[in-house]
Amino acid sequence: MLIKIKRSWELPDRIATPEALVFNRRGLLKGAGALALAGALSNCGPASDTQTVSARNNQAPLPDSPQTPDPSAGIYPAKRNTVYTLDRAITHEEIVTNYCNYYEFGSKKDDPSRYAGLLPTRPWEISFEGMVEEPRTIGIDDLIKAMPIEERLYRHRCVETWSFAAPWTGFPMKSLIELAKPTSSARYVVMKSFMNPAIAFAQKEFWVPWPYTEGLTVEEATHDLAFIVTGAYGKPLKKQNGSPIRLAVPWKYGIKSTKGIQRFIFTDQRPVTYWMALGPSEYGFWANVNPEVSHPRWSQASEEVLGTGMRVPTLLYNGYGEEVAGLYATYANVQGERLFM
Repeated sequence: MLIKIKRSWELPDRIATPEALVFNRRGLLKGAGALALAGALSNCGPASDTQTVSARNNQAPLPDSPQTPDPSAGIYPAKRNTVYTLDRAITHEEIVTNYCNYYEFGSKKDDPSRYAGLLPTRPWEISFEGMVEEPRTIGIDDLIKAMPIEERLYRHRCVETWSFAAPWTGFPMKSLIELAKPTSSARYVVMKSFMNPAIAFAQKEFWVPWPYTEGLTVEEATHDLAFIVTGAYGKPLKKQNGSPIRLAVPWKYGIKSTKGIQRFIFTDQRPVTYWMALGPSEYGFWANVNPEVSHPRWSQASEEVLGTGMRVPTLLYNGYGEEVAGLYATYANVQGERLFM
Protein backbone atom coordinates (compact mmCIF):
# COMPACT_ATOMS: atom_id res chain seq x y z
CA MET A 1 0.00 0.00 0.00
CA LEU A 2 1.34 3.43 -0.99
CA ILE A 3 1.16 6.00 1.78
CA LYS A 4 1.70 9.60 0.71
CA ILE A 5 2.77 12.05 3.38
CA LYS A 6 1.64 15.54 2.51
CA ARG A 7 4.46 18.07 2.61
CA SER A 8 4.10 21.07 4.89
CA TRP A 9 4.06 23.65 2.11
CA GLU A 10 1.37 22.00 -0.04
CA LEU A 11 -1.88 23.87 -0.61
CA PRO A 12 -4.87 22.28 1.13
CA ASP A 13 -7.68 21.32 -1.26
CA ARG A 14 -10.13 23.46 0.69
CA ILE A 15 -8.36 26.70 -0.28
CA ALA A 16 -7.47 25.79 -3.87
CA THR A 17 -8.67 28.11 -6.62
CA PRO A 18 -12.22 27.14 -7.67
CA GLU A 19 -12.45 25.19 -10.94
CA ALA A 20 -15.03 27.63 -12.30
CA LEU A 21 -12.53 30.46 -12.03
CA VAL A 22 -9.71 28.48 -13.64
CA PHE A 23 -11.72 27.54 -16.70
CA ASN A 24 -13.81 30.68 -17.14
CA ARG A 25 -12.03 33.12 -19.47
CA ARG A 26 -13.87 36.21 -18.24
CA GLY A 27 -13.28 35.23 -14.64
CA LEU A 28 -9.63 34.67 -15.36
CA LEU A 29 -9.17 38.09 -16.88
CA LYS A 30 -10.89 39.77 -13.94
CA GLY A 31 -9.17 37.65 -11.36
CA ALA A 32 -5.74 37.22 -12.90
CA GLY A 33 -3.91 38.97 -10.09
CA ALA A 34 -5.72 37.05 -7.37
CA LEU A 35 -5.14 33.76 -9.14
CA ALA A 36 -1.40 34.31 -9.48
CA LEU A 37 -1.08 35.55 -5.91
CA ALA A 38 -2.98 32.50 -4.67
CA GLY A 39 -0.39 30.38 -6.44
CA ALA A 40 2.39 32.23 -4.69
CA LEU A 41 0.68 32.01 -1.30
CA SER A 42 0.20 28.26 -1.75
CA ASN A 43 3.97 27.93 -1.59
CA CYS A 44 4.37 29.84 1.68
CA GLY A 45 4.94 28.24 5.02
CA PRO A 46 7.48 25.82 6.48
CA ALA A 47 10.09 24.60 4.04
CA SER A 48 11.52 21.14 3.60
CA ASP A 49 14.68 19.80 5.13
CA THR A 50 17.18 17.75 3.14
CA GLN A 51 15.59 14.42 4.00
CA THR A 52 12.14 15.57 2.90
CA VAL A 53 13.49 17.02 -0.34
CA SER A 54 15.21 13.75 -1.17
CA ALA A 55 12.03 11.76 -0.60
CA ARG A 56 9.60 13.99 -2.45
CA ASN A 57 6.76 12.44 -4.52
CA ASN A 58 8.65 9.72 -6.48
CA GLN A 59 8.34 11.76 -9.66
CA ALA A 60 11.75 11.73 -11.31
CA PRO A 61 13.01 14.89 -12.98
CA LEU A 62 12.64 14.97 -16.74
CA PRO A 63 15.94 14.59 -18.60
CA ASP A 64 17.92 17.64 -19.70
CA SER A 65 17.52 18.80 -23.26
CA PRO A 66 20.12 17.26 -25.59
CA GLN A 67 22.92 19.73 -26.17
CA THR A 68 26.69 20.07 -26.07
CA PRO A 69 28.40 20.24 -22.67
CA ASP A 70 28.43 23.66 -21.02
CA PRO A 71 31.38 25.51 -22.62
CA SER A 72 31.87 27.53 -19.43
CA ALA A 73 32.30 24.51 -17.15
CA GLY A 74 36.06 24.97 -16.94
CA ILE A 75 35.83 28.28 -15.05
CA TYR A 76 34.24 26.64 -12.00
CA PRO A 77 34.95 26.69 -9.15
CA ALA A 78 35.95 30.34 -9.32
CA LYS A 79 38.03 32.13 -6.70
CA ARG A 80 35.95 33.35 -3.77
CA ASN A 81 35.83 37.08 -3.07
CA THR A 82 36.29 37.17 0.70
CA VAL A 83 34.78 40.64 0.98
CA TYR A 84 31.36 38.98 0.78
CA THR A 85 30.98 36.81 3.87
CA LEU A 86 28.07 35.39 5.87
CA ASP A 87 27.08 35.03 9.49
CA ARG A 88 25.30 31.74 8.83
CA ALA A 89 26.12 28.39 7.26
CA ILE A 90 25.78 27.85 3.52
CA THR A 91 22.51 26.07 2.76
CA HIS A 92 22.85 22.53 1.44
CA GLU A 93 23.00 22.50 -2.36
CA GLU A 94 20.25 19.90 -2.70
CA ILE A 95 17.79 22.18 -0.92
CA VAL A 96 18.57 25.26 -3.01
CA THR A 97 18.28 23.30 -6.26
CA ASN A 98 15.05 21.52 -5.34
CA TYR A 99 13.09 24.17 -3.45
CA CYS A 100 12.66 27.27 -5.55
CA ASN A 101 10.27 29.46 -7.47
CA TYR A 102 10.39 29.52 -11.26
CA TYR A 103 6.81 30.11 -12.31
CA GLU A 104 7.50 29.47 -15.99
CA PHE A 105 7.72 25.79 -14.97
CA GLY A 106 4.88 25.67 -12.44
CA SER A 107 3.99 27.00 -9.00
CA LYS A 108 5.10 24.07 -6.83
CA LYS A 109 8.52 24.23 -5.27
CA ASP A 110 9.77 21.06 -6.94
CA ASP A 111 8.33 21.83 -10.39
CA PRO A 112 11.47 23.66 -11.60
CA SER A 113 13.76 20.74 -10.72
CA ARG A 114 11.46 18.40 -12.64
CA TYR A 115 10.77 20.44 -15.77
CA ALA A 116 13.47 23.09 -16.28
CA GLY A 117 15.96 20.51 -17.54
CA LEU A 118 14.19 20.57 -20.89
CA LEU A 119 15.05 24.23 -21.47
CA PRO A 120 17.86 24.61 -24.04
CA THR A 121 20.48 27.05 -22.76
CA ARG A 122 22.90 26.92 -25.71
CA PRO A 123 22.89 28.87 -27.91
CA TRP A 124 21.74 31.74 -25.66
CA GLU A 125 21.87 35.33 -26.82
CA ILE A 126 21.86 38.37 -24.54
CA SER A 127 20.67 41.68 -25.99
CA PHE A 128 21.38 45.25 -24.89
CA GLU A 129 18.56 47.51 -26.05
CA GLY A 130 16.96 50.92 -25.63
CA MET A 131 19.06 53.84 -24.43
CA VAL A 132 22.47 52.44 -25.26
CA GLU A 133 25.19 53.83 -27.47
CA GLU A 134 24.70 50.92 -29.87
CA PRO A 135 22.19 48.06 -29.54
CA ARG A 136 23.91 44.71 -29.70
CA THR A 137 23.66 41.03 -28.86
CA ILE A 138 26.28 38.76 -27.37
CA GLY A 139 26.36 35.02 -26.76
CA ILE A 140 26.34 33.92 -23.15
CA ASP A 141 29.76 32.26 -23.37
CA ASP A 142 31.34 35.31 -24.98
CA LEU A 143 29.80 37.42 -22.23
CA ILE A 144 31.22 35.17 -19.51
CA LYS A 145 34.68 35.27 -21.11
CA ALA A 146 34.59 39.08 -21.06
CA MET A 147 33.67 39.35 -17.36
CA PRO A 148 35.65 39.17 -14.08
CA ILE A 149 34.30 35.87 -12.70
CA GLU A 150 34.29 35.29 -8.94
CA GLU A 151 32.35 33.54 -6.20
CA ARG A 152 30.39 35.40 -3.52
CA LEU A 153 28.47 34.22 -0.47
CA TYR A 154 25.04 35.88 -0.33
CA ARG A 155 21.85 35.68 1.67
CA HIS A 156 18.62 35.14 -0.27
CA ARG A 157 15.30 36.19 1.29
CA CYS A 158 11.98 35.22 -0.33
CA VAL A 159 8.87 37.35 0.10
CA GLU A 160 7.23 34.10 1.24
CA THR A 161 9.37 34.33 4.43
CA TRP A 162 11.92 31.60 3.76
CA SER A 163 15.62 32.16 3.19
CA PHE A 164 18.89 30.48 2.34
CA ALA A 165 22.60 31.28 1.95
CA ALA A 166 24.34 30.33 -1.28
CA PRO A 167 27.76 30.53 -2.96
CA TRP A 168 26.93 32.27 -6.25
CA THR A 169 29.47 32.52 -9.05
CA GLY A 170 29.29 35.31 -11.60
CA PHE A 171 30.32 38.93 -12.05
CA PRO A 172 29.31 42.39 -10.81
CA MET A 173 26.32 43.78 -12.65
CA LYS A 174 28.16 47.07 -13.05
CA SER A 175 30.61 45.25 -15.35
CA LEU A 176 27.69 44.28 -17.58
CA ILE A 177 26.44 47.87 -17.52
CA GLU A 178 29.87 49.08 -18.62
CA LEU A 179 29.78 46.61 -21.51
CA ALA A 180 26.26 47.69 -22.52
CA LYS A 181 27.24 51.40 -22.58
CA PRO A 182 23.90 53.04 -21.66
CA THR A 183 23.44 56.70 -22.46
CA SER A 184 23.36 59.30 -19.70
CA SER A 185 19.57 59.55 -20.10
CA ALA A 186 18.96 55.95 -18.99
CA ARG A 187 17.54 55.71 -15.47
CA TYR A 188 16.39 52.08 -15.32
CA VAL A 189 17.58 48.66 -16.43
CA VAL A 190 14.72 46.37 -17.46
CA MET A 191 15.39 42.64 -17.57
CA LYS A 192 13.21 40.25 -19.54
CA SER A 193 13.49 36.49 -19.30
CA PHE A 194 13.20 33.99 -22.12
CA MET A 195 9.99 33.02 -23.93
CA ASN A 196 9.65 29.33 -24.82
CA PRO A 197 6.06 28.14 -24.19
CA ALA A 198 6.77 24.78 -25.80
CA ILE A 199 9.11 23.98 -22.89
CA ALA A 200 8.03 26.40 -20.15
CA PHE A 201 4.41 25.29 -20.16
CA ALA A 202 3.14 27.99 -17.77
CA GLN A 203 3.96 30.59 -20.41
CA LYS A 204 0.88 29.36 -22.26
CA GLU A 205 -1.23 31.08 -19.58
CA PHE A 206 -2.48 34.03 -21.62
CA TRP A 207 -3.62 36.02 -18.57
CA VAL A 208 -0.10 36.20 -17.11
CA PRO A 209 2.28 38.99 -18.26
CA TRP A 210 5.03 36.87 -19.79
CA PRO A 211 7.94 37.14 -20.19
CA TYR A 212 8.99 37.63 -16.59
CA THR A 213 10.02 41.27 -16.31
CA GLU A 214 12.06 42.94 -13.61
CA GLY A 215 13.86 46.24 -13.22
CA LEU A 216 16.38 48.20 -11.20
CA THR A 217 17.44 51.79 -11.22
CA VAL A 218 20.83 52.33 -12.82
CA GLU A 219 22.13 53.27 -9.34
CA GLU A 220 20.96 49.93 -7.92
CA ALA A 221 22.29 47.98 -10.90
CA THR A 222 25.74 49.51 -10.57
CA HIS A 223 25.96 49.00 -6.81
CA ASP A 224 28.79 46.69 -5.77
CA LEU A 225 26.34 44.11 -4.37
CA ALA A 226 24.27 43.69 -7.55
CA PHE A 227 25.53 40.45 -9.06
CA ILE A 228 24.94 38.56 -12.30
CA VAL A 229 24.96 34.83 -11.53
CA THR A 230 26.14 32.11 -13.91
CA GLY A 231 27.10 29.39 -11.42
CA ALA A 232 26.53 28.07 -7.91
CA TYR A 233 28.22 25.66 -5.54
CA GLY A 234 31.35 25.64 -7.68
CA LYS A 235 29.55 24.51 -10.84
CA PRO A 236 27.58 26.00 -13.71
CA LEU A 237 24.17 27.19 -12.57
CA LYS A 238 21.47 24.53 -12.71
CA LYS A 239 18.56 25.25 -15.01
CA GLN A 240 16.00 25.33 -12.19
CA ASN A 241 18.06 28.05 -10.52
CA GLY A 242 18.06 30.26 -13.61
CA SER A 243 20.74 28.99 -15.97
CA PRO A 244 22.49 30.30 -17.91
CA ILE A 245 22.17 33.78 -16.37
CA ARG A 246 20.19 35.23 -13.47
CA LEU A 247 20.32 38.19 -11.12
CA ALA A 248 21.12 38.33 -7.39
CA VAL A 249 20.29 41.52 -5.49
CA PRO A 250 20.60 40.29 -1.90
CA TRP A 251 19.05 43.27 -0.13
CA LYS A 252 15.76 42.77 -1.99
CA TYR A 253 13.14 40.03 -1.94
CA GLY A 254 13.85 37.16 -4.30
CA ILE A 255 11.13 38.27 -6.72
CA LYS A 256 13.68 40.80 -8.03
CA SER A 257 16.30 38.13 -8.76
CA THR A 258 14.97 37.19 -12.16
CA LYS A 259 16.11 33.98 -13.90
CA GLY A 260 16.86 33.01 -17.49
CA ILE A 261 17.52 36.58 -18.63
CA GLN A 262 17.80 37.32 -22.36
CA ARG A 263 17.18 41.07 -22.67
CA PHE A 264 18.61 44.10 -20.86
CA ILE A 265 16.68 47.23 -21.85
CA PHE A 266 17.80 50.69 -20.75
CA THR A 267 15.10 53.31 -20.39
CA ASP A 268 14.11 56.55 -18.67
CA GLN A 269 10.69 55.10 -17.75
CA ARG A 270 10.11 53.02 -14.63
CA PRO A 271 8.96 49.58 -15.77
CA VAL A 272 5.89 47.68 -14.61
CA THR A 273 7.39 44.44 -13.37
CA TYR A 274 5.83 40.97 -13.36
CA TRP A 275 4.52 41.06 -9.80
CA MET A 276 3.46 44.69 -10.04
CA ALA A 277 1.27 43.74 -13.01
CA LEU A 278 -0.24 40.74 -11.24
CA GLY A 279 -0.75 42.25 -7.79
CA PRO A 280 -0.45 46.04 -7.83
CA SER A 281 -2.10 46.33 -4.40
CA GLU A 282 0.52 44.03 -2.88
CA TYR A 283 3.76 44.52 -4.82
CA GLY A 284 5.60 47.70 -5.73
CA PHE A 285 8.71 48.42 -7.74
CA TRP A 286 11.33 48.45 -4.99
CA ALA A 287 10.83 45.16 -3.07
CA ASN A 288 13.44 46.01 -0.43
CA VAL A 289 13.43 43.78 2.65
CA ASN A 290 12.01 45.37 5.80
CA PRO A 291 10.83 43.21 8.74
CA GLU A 292 8.60 46.04 10.01
CA VAL A 293 6.58 46.29 6.79
CA SER A 294 4.25 43.32 6.48
CA HIS A 295 2.97 41.87 3.28
CA PRO A 296 -0.79 42.58 3.19
CA ARG A 297 -1.43 38.92 4.06
CA TRP A 298 1.47 37.90 6.30
CA SER A 299 4.20 39.24 8.54
CA GLN A 300 7.76 39.77 7.31
CA ALA A 301 9.23 39.96 10.82
CA SER A 302 10.91 36.54 10.69
CA GLU A 303 12.02 33.92 8.20
CA GLU A 304 12.61 30.18 8.07
CA VAL A 305 16.19 29.32 7.12
CA LEU A 306 15.91 26.38 4.75
CA GLY A 307 17.37 23.15 6.03
CA THR A 308 17.49 24.21 9.68
CA GLY A 309 13.85 24.14 10.76
CA MET A 310 14.56 27.42 12.57
CA ARG A 311 12.88 30.79 12.30
CA VAL A 312 15.10 33.80 12.82
CA PRO A 313 14.40 37.54 12.87
CA THR A 314 14.55 39.18 9.46
CA LEU A 315 17.03 42.03 9.13
CA LEU A 316 16.42 45.37 7.43
CA TYR A 317 17.61 45.18 3.82
CA ASN A 318 18.28 41.49 4.55
CA GLY A 319 21.34 42.49 6.57
CA TYR A 320 22.87 44.70 3.86
CA GLY A 321 21.52 48.01 5.14
CA GLU A 322 24.89 49.57 5.85
CA GLU A 323 25.84 49.13 2.20
CA VAL A 324 22.58 50.04 0.43
CA ALA A 325 20.41 52.31 2.58
CA GLY A 326 21.98 55.38 1.02
CA LEU A 327 20.60 54.42 -2.39
CA TYR A 328 17.12 55.43 -1.29
CA ALA A 329 17.64 58.78 0.42
CA THR A 330 16.20 60.67 -2.57
CA TYR A 331 13.11 58.46 -2.70
CA ALA A 332 12.23 58.10 0.98
CA ASN A 333 10.02 61.17 1.23
CA VAL A 334 8.43 61.01 -2.20
CA GLN A 335 4.68 60.66 -1.88
CA GLY A 336 3.41 57.31 -3.06
CA GLU A 337 6.76 55.52 -3.00
CA ARG A 338 6.72 52.08 -1.37
CA LEU A 339 10.35 51.28 -0.81
CA PHE A 340 9.69 48.01 0.99
CA MET A 341 6.78 46.28 -0.76
